[in-house]
Amino acid sequence: MKFRCCLVLALATAAFANPHAQGESLPRSISTSRQFIVYSSDTQLRGALCDLAERTKNKLLGILRTKDDWKTPIVVSAEYPQANAPELPPAALKFSQTGFGLKLQLDIVIPPDVSAPTVQRELLRATLLELIYRRQPNLTVGSAYVEPPSWLLQGLLVYDRADPAQLLEPLLALEQREQLMPLEQFLQQRPALLEPSSRVLYSAYARALLDLLLSQPDGCAKLAQFIHALPESSNDPLADLRAQFSVFGDDPEKVWRTNITRAAKPGGFRLLSDAETEAQLEQILHVKIIGPGREEKTYALEEFPSFMRNKSAPPVLRRLSQDLMLLGTRANPLSRSTVIEYQQIAALLSRGKIKHMKERLDCARTARAAIAQRMQQIEDYLNWFEATQSGTPSGAFADYMRAAEQTAEPPSRRDPISTYLSAIETQFQN
Repeated sequence: MKFRCCLVLALATAAFANPHAQGESLPRSISTSRQFIVYSSDTQLRGALCDLAERTKNKLLGILRTKDDWKTPIVVSAEYPQANAPELPPAALKFSQTGFGLKLQLDIVIPPDVSAPTVQRELLRATLLELIYRRQPNLTVGSAYVEPPSWLLQGLLVYDRADPAQLLEPLLALEQREQLMPLEQFLQQRPALLEPSSRVLYSAYARALLDLLLSQPDGCAKLAQFIHALPESSNDPLADLRAQFSVFGDDPEKVWRTNITRAAKPGGFRLLSDAETEAQLEQILHVKIIGPGREEKTYALEEFPSFMRNKSAPPVLRRLSQDLMLLGTRANPLSRSTVIEYQQIAALLSRGKIKHMKERLDCARTARAAIAQRMQQIEDYLNWFEATQSGTPSGAFADYMRAAEQTAEPPSRRDPISTYLSAIETQFQN
């Protein structure tokens, strides 16, 4: 959503040079990266805000996997509620252009019951705004500026939840009742207008969407590119997402529902191992095609020349492309590029494109075999190292060794003669 802001040079030079130009000048503190300049009369408050601002920015940089290359400083003016100014909003973010570049100022009123997440949201909002316009320092005065999408802001705030499945659990119940909110509707929601219970669901939706985007190949880089492209975004947020992320394909709502169902289950965020990825890939790559006599036959994807002329093949191949795209969200990182290659092949075959497909399928099969061989070599090496180089027993084979020792012991006999001989042996040993 675009918000118009009157970018007045006089306001910028007066307000940003000194947040309290009309009153007594306040002391300031500068954060470790020197991007955040905090004004407040409370020394401890300035230090706390500098620390929170740096941790918020570092969390964002970690998610995007990008370096800190900020261009515009962020001025933070913090004060406690004033009896003579009750109309002051809790937070006001001012974005403007001076003759020397962009300027950002965040005015925060700190009430006695303030919570860190509330302040963190505003700091993250200002940091994202700087990132959005980092490549556009010469924005003209009076231009419209774009704020960070609400879903992105909320998703980043809850991204470090220790148990994401617990956060997403309500969405699984909604999906089972077929009451899951469509993706297009969710992207247009305004969380500030929601009641508390609806905000909890909004946070879950935002986390699920962010996880889906980041799980894609080069997902972090694509999300960073999506943020940089926001100034040129349209009024269709779903179209803007699909322009950067191909995972949504031709049926974004199906991808959306499937991802939430998977993510809300216990262990839904666990990536598959290489063996699990290979097993699912081998199963998916066999498609069922209905022949002219209404008989169903299973083909491997490599056998595409045998079924390409069948009228029922294109929709089956489109579903295969969607299934491979969803598998790519959980595939082992070593195998993810191969899964995406198969997905692209299936998409091309569904449109009747067969040129060079045999060569691409051969290359994909060779890549799978190479990965499997490498993983087997790694497993063999780890087993050898544990057996010969480890300084202390791992305990992994303790049960096996105990069972082997018990098997090697001769069975004890309980007949009278054996009992008498055992007693005589004990007396001689003593």
